[in-house]
Amino acid sequence: MDLQIFIAFFIILRLRKKFKTKTAFPQWEKILLGLMFVCIALFTVQASFNFLKPLSGWIANGVVAVVLGIIYLNDEFSSERPTMFAVLPLILVSFVEDVFKLISISFYNKIHYFFEAASFFAFIWMIALLIINNKQRKALIKEQSKTHEEEQKNKFMASMKAQLEIQVAERTAELTSQKETLEEALTELKTTQAQLIQSEKLASLGELTAGIAHEIQNPLNFINNFSEVNTELIEEMKEAIAKGDSEEVLAIAADIAANEQKINHHGKRADSIVKGMLQHSRNSNGIKEPTDINKLADEYLRLAYHGLRAKDKSFNAAMKTDFDRYIPPINVIPQDIGRVILNLITNAFYAASQPSALPDNTVAANHKTPTVWVTTALIPPTEDEGTLVSLTVRDNGPGIPANIMDKIFQPFFTTKPTGQGTGLGLSMSYDIITKGHGGQLTVHTSEGTGTEFTILLPA
Repeated sequence: MDLQIFIAFFIILRLRKKFKTKTAFPQWEKILLGLMFVCIALFTVQASFNFLKPLSGWIANGVVAVVLGIIYLNDEFSSERPTMFAVLPLILVSFVEDVFKLISISFYNKIHYFFEAASFFAFIWMIALLIINNKQRKALIKEQSKTHEEEQKNKFMASMKAQLEIQVAERTAELTSQKETLEEALTELKTTQAQLIQSEKLASLGELTAGIAHEIQNPLNFINNFSEVNTELIEEMKEAIAKGDSEEVLAIAADIAANEQKINHHGKRADSIVKGMLQHSRNSNGIKEPTDINKLADEYLRLAYHGLRAKDKSFNAAMKTDFDRYIPPINVIPQDIGRVILNLITNAFYAASQPSALPDNTVAANHKTPTVWVTTALIPPTEDEGTLVSLTVRDNGPGIPANIMDKIFQPFFTTKPTGQGTGLGLSMSYDIITKGHGGQLTVHTSEGTGTEFTILLPA
Protein backbone atom coordinates (compact mmCIF):
# COMPACT_ATOMS: atom_id res chain seq x y z
CA MET A 1 0.00 0.00 0.00
CA ASP A 2 2.85 2.36 0.83
CA LEU A 3 4.05 1.96 -2.77
CA GLN A 4 0.71 3.16 -4.19
CA ILE A 5 0.70 6.20 -1.93
CA PHE A 6 4.29 6.97 -2.85
CA ILE A 7 3.50 6.68 -6.58
CA ALA A 8 0.47 8.97 -6.23
CA PHE A 9 2.54 11.49 -4.23
CA PHE A 10 5.36 11.31 -6.81
CA ILE A 11 3.01 11.97 -9.74
CA ILE A 12 1.28 14.85 -7.89
CA LEU A 13 4.65 16.47 -7.18
CA ARG A 14 5.57 16.27 -10.87
CA LEU A 15 2.24 17.79 -11.88
CA ARG A 16 2.53 20.62 -9.34
CA LYS A 17 6.14 21.32 -10.31
CA LYS A 18 5.10 21.53 -13.92
CA PHE A 19 2.00 23.68 -13.50
CA LYS A 20 2.59 25.73 -10.36
CA THR A 21 3.58 28.70 -12.54
CA LYS A 22 0.67 28.25 -14.94
CA THR A 23 -1.83 30.92 -13.92
CA ALA A 24 -4.16 29.64 -16.65
CA PHE A 25 -5.05 26.48 -14.55
CA PRO A 26 -5.78 27.66 -10.98
CA GLN A 27 -8.45 24.96 -10.47
CA TRP A 28 -5.91 22.15 -10.91
CA GLU A 29 -3.60 23.83 -8.42
CA LYS A 30 -6.19 23.45 -5.67
CA ILE A 31 -7.13 19.87 -6.64
CA LEU A 32 -3.53 18.71 -6.72
CA LEU A 33 -2.80 20.43 -3.42
CA GLY A 34 -5.79 18.61 -1.86
CA LEU A 35 -4.64 15.24 -3.22
CA MET A 36 -1.15 15.88 -1.82
CA PHE A 37 -2.58 16.44 1.64
CA VAL A 38 -4.60 13.21 1.27
CA CYS A 39 -1.41 11.27 0.47
CA ILE A 40 0.37 12.79 3.49
CA ALA A 41 -2.62 11.81 5.66
CA LEU A 42 -2.53 8.25 4.34
CA PHE A 43 1.17 8.00 5.13
CA THR A 44 0.43 9.16 8.68
CA VAL A 45 -2.49 6.74 9.14
CA GLN A 46 -0.54 3.73 7.91
CA ALA A 47 2.39 4.63 10.15
CA SER A 48 0.22 5.12 13.29
CA PHE A 49 -2.77 2.75 12.97
CA ASN A 50 -2.15 -0.74 11.62
CA PHE A 51 -5.82 -1.65 11.68
CA LEU A 52 -6.57 1.15 9.25
CA LYS A 53 -4.03 0.01 6.65
CA PRO A 54 -6.55 -1.87 4.45
CA LEU A 55 -8.84 1.15 4.34
CA SER A 56 -6.02 3.57 3.69
CA GLY A 57 -4.81 1.24 0.92
CA TRP A 58 -8.11 1.43 -0.94
CA ILE A 59 -8.16 5.21 -0.44
CA ALA A 60 -4.67 5.29 -1.91
CA ASN A 61 -5.96 3.29 -4.90
CA GLY A 62 -8.71 5.84 -5.30
CA VAL A 63 -6.21 8.72 -5.16
CA VAL A 64 -4.07 7.03 -7.79
CA ALA A 65 -7.14 6.46 -9.99
CA VAL A 66 -8.11 10.13 -9.65
CA VAL A 67 -4.59 11.31 -10.50
CA LEU A 68 -4.39 8.98 -13.51
CA GLY A 69 -7.84 10.09 -14.63
CA ILE A 70 -6.79 13.73 -14.43
CA ILE A 71 -3.74 13.02 -16.55
CA TYR A 72 -5.67 10.95 -19.10
CA LEU A 73 -8.70 13.19 -19.50
CA ASN A 74 -7.04 16.63 -19.63
CA ASP A 75 -4.86 17.71 -22.52
CA GLU A 76 -2.95 20.25 -20.40
CA PHE A 77 -1.35 17.25 -18.60
CA SER A 78 -0.58 15.35 -21.82
CA SER A 79 3.18 15.70 -21.25
CA GLU A 80 2.84 13.43 -18.13
CA ARG A 81 1.08 10.61 -19.94
CA PRO A 82 4.36 8.73 -20.54
CA THR A 83 4.85 8.73 -16.73
CA MET A 84 1.31 7.37 -16.34
CA PHE A 85 2.03 4.48 -18.70
CA ALA A 86 5.30 3.79 -16.85
CA VAL A 87 3.64 3.34 -13.40
CA LEU A 88 0.36 1.82 -14.65
CA PRO A 89 1.56 -1.87 -14.63
CA LEU A 90 2.85 -1.55 -11.05
CA ILE A 91 -0.39 0.10 -9.94
CA LEU A 92 -2.49 -2.63 -11.64
CA VAL A 93 -0.43 -5.37 -9.98
CA SER A 94 -0.86 -3.67 -6.57
CA PHE A 95 -4.60 -3.25 -7.18
CA VAL A 96 -5.09 -6.91 -8.17
CA GLU A 97 -2.99 -7.95 -5.16
CA ASP A 98 -5.31 -5.94 -2.87
CA VAL A 99 -8.35 -7.55 -4.49
CA PHE A 100 -7.02 -11.06 -3.86
CA LYS A 101 -6.19 -10.15 -0.26
CA LEU A 102 -9.75 -8.90 0.19
CA ILE A 103 -11.29 -12.04 -1.34
CA SER A 104 -9.14 -14.73 0.33
CA ILE A 105 -6.01 -14.12 2.32
CA SER A 106 -5.19 -17.87 2.40
CA PHE A 107 -5.36 -18.15 -1.37
CA TYR A 108 -3.27 -14.98 -1.67
CA ASN A 109 -0.60 -16.51 0.57
CA LYS A 110 -0.34 -19.46 -1.83
CA ILE A 111 0.21 -17.30 -4.92
CA HIS A 112 1.93 -14.24 -3.43
CA TYR A 113 5.17 -15.26 -5.17
CA PHE A 114 3.51 -14.54 -8.51
CA PHE A 115 2.56 -11.06 -7.33
CA GLU A 116 6.08 -10.42 -6.04
CA ALA A 117 7.50 -11.45 -9.42
CA ALA A 118 4.91 -9.37 -11.26
CA SER A 119 5.64 -6.39 -8.98
CA PHE A 120 9.38 -6.83 -9.65
CA PHE A 121 8.93 -6.84 -13.44
CA ALA A 122 6.43 -3.96 -13.23
CA PHE A 123 8.96 -2.02 -11.16
CA ILE A 124 11.69 -2.76 -13.74
CA TRP A 125 9.25 -1.66 -16.46
CA MET A 126 8.55 1.58 -14.56
CA ILE A 127 12.25 2.37 -14.05
CA ALA A 128 13.05 1.61 -17.71
CA LEU A 129 10.21 3.74 -19.04
CA LEU A 130 11.01 6.59 -16.66
CA ILE A 131 14.62 6.59 -17.85
CA ILE A 132 13.50 6.49 -21.48
CA ASN A 133 10.88 9.18 -20.86
CA ASN A 134 13.47 11.31 -19.08
CA LYS A 135 15.83 11.07 -22.07
CA GLN A 136 13.00 11.84 -24.45
CA ARG A 137 11.95 14.79 -22.29
CA LYS A 138 15.51 16.15 -22.29
CA ALA A 139 15.70 15.69 -26.05
CA LEU A 140 12.34 17.41 -26.39
CA ILE A 141 13.46 20.27 -24.14
CA LYS A 142 16.66 20.55 -26.14
CA GLU A 143 14.68 20.57 -29.37
CA GLN A 144 12.26 23.12 -27.96
CA SER A 145 15.20 25.22 -26.82
CA LYS A 146 16.73 24.93 -30.27
CA THR A 147 13.39 25.82 -31.86
CA HIS A 148 13.07 28.75 -29.49
CA GLU A 149 16.58 29.91 -30.36
CA GLU A 150 15.77 29.59 -34.06
CA GLU A 151 12.57 31.56 -33.52
CA GLN A 152 14.52 34.23 -31.66
CA LYS A 153 17.12 34.17 -34.41
CA ASN A 154 14.40 34.45 -37.05
CA LYS A 155 12.82 37.33 -35.16
CA PHE A 156 16.22 38.99 -34.91
CA MET A 157 16.86 38.39 -38.60
CA ALA A 158 13.41 39.73 -39.44
CA SER A 159 14.14 42.80 -37.33
CA MET A 160 17.54 43.23 -38.99
CA LYS A 161 15.92 42.70 -42.40
CA ALA A 162 13.36 45.40 -41.64
CA GLN A 163 16.13 47.74 -40.53
CA LEU A 164 18.17 46.89 -43.63
CA GLU A 165 15.15 47.47 -45.85
CA ILE A 166 14.72 50.89 -44.25
CA GLN A 167 18.43 51.61 -44.72
CA VAL A 168 18.30 50.34 -48.31
CA ALA A 169 15.27 52.51 -49.00
CA GLU A 170 17.04 55.52 -47.51
CA ARG A 171 20.24 54.70 -49.42
CA THR A 172 18.26 54.19 -52.62
CA ALA A 173 16.59 57.56 -52.19
CA GLU A 174 20.01 59.11 -51.54
CA LEU A 175 21.53 57.39 -54.58
CA THR A 176 18.57 58.45 -56.71
CA SER A 177 19.11 62.02 -55.60
CA GLN A 178 22.84 61.74 -56.31
CA LYS A 179 22.08 60.18 -59.69
CA GLU A 180 19.80 63.06 -60.61
CA THR A 181 22.46 65.53 -59.47
CA LEU A 182 25.12 63.69 -61.48
CA GLU A 183 22.87 63.58 -64.54
CA GLU A 184 22.36 67.32 -64.29
CA ALA A 185 26.12 67.82 -63.87
CA LEU A 186 26.78 65.50 -66.82
CA THR A 187 24.34 67.42 -69.00
CA GLU A 188 26.03 70.69 -68.06
CA LEU A 189 29.45 69.10 -68.66
CA LYS A 190 28.41 67.87 -72.11
CA THR A 191 27.08 71.33 -72.97
CA THR A 192 30.31 72.93 -71.77
CA GLN A 193 32.37 70.35 -73.63
CA ALA A 194 30.44 70.99 -76.84
CA GLN A 195 31.00 74.72 -76.40
CA LEU A 196 34.74 74.18 -75.80
CA ILE A 197 35.03 71.92 -78.83
CA GLN A 198 33.26 74.52 -80.94
CA SER A 199 35.60 77.14 -79.47
CA GLU A 200 38.59 74.98 -80.44
CA LYS A 201 37.22 74.63 -83.98
CA LEU A 202 36.66 78.38 -84.25
CA ALA A 203 40.17 79.00 -82.92
CA SER A 204 41.68 76.75 -85.57
CA LEU A 205 39.45 78.38 -88.18
CA GLY A 206 40.74 81.79 -87.07
CA GLU A 207 44.31 80.61 -87.53
CA LEU A 208 43.40 79.41 -91.02
CA THR A 209 41.73 82.64 -92.09
CA ALA A 210 44.92 84.70 -92.42
CA GLY A 211 46.72 81.83 -94.14
CA ILE A 212 43.87 81.37 -96.58
CA ALA A 213 43.83 85.08 -97.35
CA HIS A 214 47.53 84.92 -98.19
CA GLU A 215 47.21 81.70 -100.18
CA ILE A 216 44.24 82.89 -102.16
CA GLN A 217 45.97 86.18 -103.00
CA ASN A 218 48.56 84.45 -105.22
CA PRO A 219 46.12 82.80 -107.66
CA LEU A 220 44.02 85.98 -107.68
CA ASN A 221 47.11 87.99 -108.69
CA PHE A 222 47.79 85.52 -111.49
CA ILE A 223 44.17 85.72 -112.65
CA ASN A 224 44.24 89.53 -112.63
CA ASN A 225 47.59 89.70 -114.46
CA PHE A 226 46.60 87.22 -117.19
CA SER A 227 43.26 88.97 -117.58
CA GLU A 228 45.04 92.28 -118.22
CA VAL A 229 47.41 90.60 -120.69
CA ASN A 230 44.47 89.02 -122.51
CA THR A 231 42.79 92.45 -122.75
CA GLU A 232 45.92 93.83 -124.46
CA LEU A 233 46.16 90.77 -126.73
CA ILE A 234 42.56 91.18 -127.83
CA GLU A 235 43.28 94.79 -128.89
CA GLU A 236 46.31 93.57 -130.87
CA MET A 237 44.17 90.86 -132.43
CA LYS A 238 41.64 93.44 -133.62
CA GLU A 239 44.43 95.44 -135.25
CA ALA A 240 45.80 92.30 -136.91
CA ILE A 241 42.33 91.39 -138.21
CA ALA A 242 41.97 94.89 -139.62
CA LYS A 243 45.30 94.50 -141.41
CA GLY A 244 44.32 91.03 -142.64
CA ASP A 245 47.38 89.42 -141.00
CA SER A 246 45.98 85.97 -140.36
CA GLU A 247 49.24 84.53 -138.99
CA GLU A 248 49.43 87.27 -136.38
CA VAL A 249 45.80 86.66 -135.45
CA LEU A 250 46.43 82.93 -134.96
CA ALA A 251 49.53 83.60 -132.83
CA ILE A 252 47.64 86.06 -130.63
CA ALA A 253 44.71 83.62 -130.34
CA ALA A 254 47.14 80.90 -129.21
CA ASP A 255 48.57 83.24 -126.55
CA ILE A 256 45.05 84.12 -125.35
CA ALA A 257 44.12 80.43 -125.12
CA ALA A 258 47.27 79.69 -123.09
CA ASN A 259 46.51 82.59 -120.76
CA GLU A 260 42.94 81.35 -120.38
CA GLN A 261 44.26 77.95 -119.31
CA LYS A 262 46.44 79.62 -116.69
CA ILE A 263 43.51 81.73 -115.51
CA ASN A 264 41.42 78.56 -115.26
CA HIS A 265 44.21 76.76 -113.36
CA HIS A 266 44.64 79.51 -110.78
CA GLY A 267 40.87 79.95 -110.52
CA LYS A 268 40.54 76.28 -109.62
CA ARG A 269 43.39 76.72 -107.15
CA ALA A 270 41.55 79.58 -105.42
CA ASP A 271 38.33 77.52 -105.52
CA SER A 272 40.15 74.61 -103.91
CA ILE A 273 41.47 76.82 -101.10
CA VAL A 274 38.01 78.27 -100.42
CA LYS A 275 36.44 74.81 -100.45
CA GLY A 276 39.10 73.61 -98.03
CA MET A 277 38.30 76.44 -95.65
CA LEU A 278 34.56 75.74 -95.89
CA GLN A 279 35.17 72.06 -95.41
CA HIS A 280 37.24 72.73 -92.31
CA SER A 281 34.69 75.15 -90.85
CA ARG A 282 31.59 73.02 -91.26
CA ASN A 283 30.65 70.19 -88.92
CA SER A 284 31.84 66.74 -89.88
CA ASN A 285 29.19 64.56 -91.53
CA GLY A 286 31.03 61.45 -90.38
CA ILE A 287 31.23 60.05 -93.92
CA LYS A 288 34.60 58.77 -95.11
CA GLU A 289 35.63 59.53 -98.66
CA PRO A 290 38.75 58.93 -100.78
CA THR A 291 41.24 61.67 -99.89
CA ASP A 292 44.71 62.60 -101.15
CA ILE A 293 46.58 62.73 -97.85
CA ASN A 294 49.63 64.41 -99.45
CA LYS A 295 47.55 67.26 -100.85
CA LEU A 296 45.69 67.64 -97.56
CA ALA A 297 48.93 67.80 -95.56
CA ASP A 298 50.55 70.27 -97.99
CA GLU A 299 47.58 72.65 -97.90
CA TYR A 300 47.31 72.69 -94.12
CA LEU A 301 51.07 73.10 -93.73
CA ARG A 302 51.09 76.31 -95.78
CA LEU A 303 47.82 77.59 -94.33
CA ALA A 304 49.08 77.05 -90.76
CA TYR A 305 52.35 78.83 -91.54
CA HIS A 306 50.71 81.87 -93.12
CA GLY A 307 48.10 81.98 -90.36
CA LEU A 308 50.83 82.22 -87.72
CA ARG A 309 52.69 84.80 -89.83
CA ALA A 310 49.54 86.92 -89.97
CA LYS A 311 49.18 86.83 -86.16
CA ASP A 312 52.88 87.52 -85.51
CA LYS A 313 54.86 89.32 -88.20
CA SER A 314 58.13 88.39 -86.46
CA PHE A 315 57.38 84.68 -86.74
CA ASN A 316 59.55 82.81 -89.22
CA ALA A 317 60.17 79.11 -89.73
CA ALA A 318 61.38 76.68 -92.34
CA MET A 319 59.03 74.06 -93.83
CA LYS A 320 60.33 70.81 -95.24
CA THR A 321 58.17 68.11 -96.84
CA ASP A 322 58.78 64.60 -98.09
CA PHE A 323 55.60 63.11 -99.52
CA ASP A 324 55.39 59.55 -100.81
CA ARG A 325 53.84 59.93 -104.27
CA TYR A 326 52.82 56.26 -104.35
CA ILE A 327 50.20 56.69 -101.61
CA PRO A 328 46.74 56.10 -103.11
CA PRO A 329 43.65 58.03 -101.94
CA ILE A 330 42.59 56.68 -98.54
CA ASN A 331 39.11 56.62 -96.99
CA VAL A 332 39.01 59.20 -94.21
CA ILE A 333 36.78 62.03 -93.00
CA PRO A 334 38.60 65.01 -94.56
CA GLN A 335 37.30 67.62 -92.09
CA ASP A 336 38.44 65.60 -89.08
CA ILE A 337 41.83 64.57 -90.47
CA GLY A 338 42.38 68.18 -91.58
CA ARG A 339 41.79 69.40 -88.03
CA VAL A 340 44.28 66.83 -86.71
CA ILE A 341 46.97 67.82 -89.23
CA LEU A 342 46.38 71.53 -88.60
CA ASN A 343 46.61 71.02 -84.84
CA LEU A 344 49.85 69.01 -85.02
CA ILE A 345 51.50 71.44 -87.46
CA THR A 346 50.43 74.51 -85.46
CA ASN A 347 51.80 72.91 -82.27
CA ALA A 348 55.03 72.06 -84.12
CA PHE A 349 55.49 75.67 -85.32
CA TYR A 350 54.80 76.91 -81.79
CA ALA A 351 57.29 74.43 -80.26
CA ALA A 352 59.97 75.16 -82.90
CA SER A 353 59.79 78.87 -82.14
CA GLN A 354 60.44 78.32 -78.41
CA PRO A 355 64.02 78.78 -77.07
CA SER A 356 66.02 75.71 -76.13
CA ALA A 357 65.96 74.73 -72.46
CA LEU A 358 69.17 72.68 -72.44
CA PRO A 359 71.52 73.36 -69.49
CA ASP A 360 74.44 73.89 -71.90
CA ASN A 361 72.64 76.56 -73.94
CA THR A 362 74.90 77.77 -76.70
CA VAL A 363 74.62 80.71 -79.07
CA ALA A 364 74.15 78.31 -81.97
CA ALA A 365 71.31 76.54 -80.14
CA ASN A 366 69.55 79.78 -79.32
CA HIS A 367 69.83 81.01 -82.92
CA LYS A 368 68.76 77.83 -84.65
CA THR A 369 66.20 78.14 -87.44
CA PRO A 370 62.74 76.87 -86.34
CA THR A 371 61.92 74.02 -88.70
CA VAL A 372 58.94 71.74 -89.19
CA TRP A 373 59.12 68.53 -91.21
CA VAL A 374 56.00 66.90 -92.66
CA THR A 375 56.47 63.49 -94.25
CA THR A 376 54.21 60.73 -95.50
CA ALA A 377 54.97 57.11 -96.33
CA LEU A 378 53.23 53.95 -97.46
CA ILE A 379 54.00 51.08 -95.08
CA PRO A 380 53.77 47.56 -96.62
CA PRO A 381 51.50 45.02 -94.96
CA THR A 382 52.78 42.63 -92.28
CA GLU A 383 51.47 39.43 -90.72
CA ASP A 384 49.68 41.42 -88.01
CA GLU A 385 48.46 44.45 -89.98
CA GLY A 386 47.51 45.44 -93.51
CA THR A 387 48.93 48.31 -95.51
CA LEU A 388 49.27 51.51 -93.49
CA VAL A 389 49.80 55.17 -94.33
CA SER A 390 51.98 57.19 -91.98
CA LEU A 391 52.02 60.97 -91.62
CA THR A 392 54.77 62.43 -89.42
CA VAL A 393 55.04 65.98 -88.09
CA ARG A 394 58.43 66.78 -86.52
CA ASP A 395 59.89 69.95 -85.07
CA ASN A 396 63.26 70.99 -83.68
CA GLY A 397 61.83 72.63 -80.56
CA PRO A 398 62.87 72.05 -76.93
CA GLY A 399 60.91 68.77 -76.69
CA ILE A 400 58.32 67.61 -74.12
CA PRO A 401 59.47 67.16 -70.50
CA ALA A 402 59.28 63.55 -69.30
CA ASN A 403 57.12 64.45 -66.30
CA ILE A 404 54.19 65.58 -68.50
CA MET A 405 54.42 62.98 -71.29
CA ASP A 406 51.55 60.95 -69.80
CA LYS A 407 49.30 64.03 -69.69
CA ILE A 408 49.57 65.49 -73.20
CA PHE A 409 46.51 63.60 -74.53
CA GLN A 410 44.35 64.45 -71.51
CA PRO A 411 41.51 66.94 -72.14
CA PHE A 412 42.21 70.54 -71.06
CA PHE A 413 45.92 69.93 -70.46
CA THR A 414 48.11 72.55 -72.14
CA THR A 415 51.59 74.01 -71.74
CA LYS A 416 50.67 77.21 -73.56
CA PRO A 417 50.14 80.46 -71.62
CA THR A 418 46.62 81.28 -70.41
CA GLY A 419 44.38 82.35 -73.27
CA GLN A 420 46.52 80.77 -76.00
CA GLY A 421 45.17 77.24 -75.82
CA THR A 422 42.17 75.26 -74.56
CA GLY A 423 44.03 71.98 -74.07
CA LEU A 424 41.57 70.14 -76.31
CA GLY A 425 43.62 69.98 -79.52
CA LEU A 426 45.66 66.82 -78.85
CA SER A 427 42.78 65.19 -76.97
CA MET A 428 40.44 65.71 -79.94
CA SER A 429 43.14 64.62 -82.37
CA TYR A 430 43.75 61.39 -80.42
CA ASP A 431 40.02 60.55 -80.39
CA ILE A 432 39.64 61.33 -84.11
CA ILE A 433 42.56 59.08 -85.11
CA THR A 434 42.02 56.16 -82.70
CA LYS A 435 38.22 56.08 -82.31
CA GLY A 436 37.05 57.68 -85.54
CA HIS A 437 39.51 56.05 -87.96
CA GLY A 438 40.90 52.99 -86.16
CA GLY A 439 44.43 54.35 -86.41
CA GLN A 440 47.24 55.24 -84.04
CA LEU A 441 48.70 58.54 -82.82
CA THR A 442 52.10 58.21 -81.19
CA VAL A 443 54.68 60.68 -79.94
CA HIS A 444 58.44 60.50 -79.61
CA THR A 445 60.37 63.32 -77.99
CA SER A 446 63.86 64.17 -76.85
CA GLU A 447 64.42 67.15 -74.58
CA GLY A 448 66.43 69.79 -76.39
CA THR A 449 66.16 68.04 -79.76
CA GLY A 450 62.50 68.11 -80.73
CA THR A 451 59.24 66.20 -80.90
CA GLU A 452 57.77 63.88 -83.52
CA PHE A 453 54.07 62.97 -83.80
CA THR A 454 53.18 60.06 -86.07
CA ILE A 455 49.74 59.24 -87.44
CA LEU A 456 49.13 55.67 -88.70
CA LEU A 457 45.97 55.11 -90.76
CA PRO A 458 44.71 51.98 -92.55
CA ALA A 459 45.24 52.31 -96.30
